[in-house]
Amino acid sequence: MIRLFCGYDEREAIGFHVFVDSVIRRATVPVAFTPLSAMGMPVGSNSFTVSRFLVPYLCGFKGSAIFMDGSDMLLGTDIAKLAASFNTEFAVQVVQHPDYDTRHPRKYVGTGMEAENRNYPRKNWASVMLFNCEHPVWQDFTPQCLASYPVGDLLSLRFAGEDVGLLHPRWNRLVDEGQPAAGNVLHWTGGIPAFEHYRDAPGAEFWHAARAQMEQTA
Repeated sequence: MIRLFCGYDEREAIGFHVFVDSVIRRATVPVAFTPLSAMGMPVGSNSFTVSRFLVPYLCGFKGSAIFMDGSDMLLGTDIAKLAASFNTEFAVQVVQHPDYDTRHPRKYVGTGMEAENRNYPRKNWASVMLFNCEHPVWQDFTPQCLASYPVGDLLSLRFAGEDVGLLHPRWNRLVDEGQPAAGNVLHWTGGIPAFEHYRDAPGAEFWHAARAQMEQTA
């Protein structure tokens, strides 16, 4: 069974449900979904900014697990293929996007979530993570520790040093940052096409089709 932790913010709940449906439709193995909201941790532009780093703790520091932002993503293939990339050599594996300046200085425009979209090193590396929950890097990552940890240091994964492994870029395509709308995971970083401002964002046709498929009842 694959343990999949997904970011959840009630203000973009439709995105969460469309994403989960995209996973279920393609999964060839059982998937245990755990939505992550704030869980008492500091929040950023969404509720799960920090709580994502509790995944190893929530797994009892055992085995492997996957975190995905989820709410602003679509999965286009079997989640088992991502799980098969697990490498015990690393504490965490991510798509290592080159440092870039976002095309969207504000995100979630026109919604109650609207916020500054700041640039920082290794931006969006932590939006898809394949965790080795048993790695020593995670052993101090308890709720008490995370509550005071600098958010920027967390999101840039600097604390993991050389223990950050590589996932193929297809596992986190930043389609609204100029990356091709083709790959295993499509990711709308500025806002999902459910929001009026982004309804015609690059690759939005795939999201709208996935929503229609989820809502189909006959």
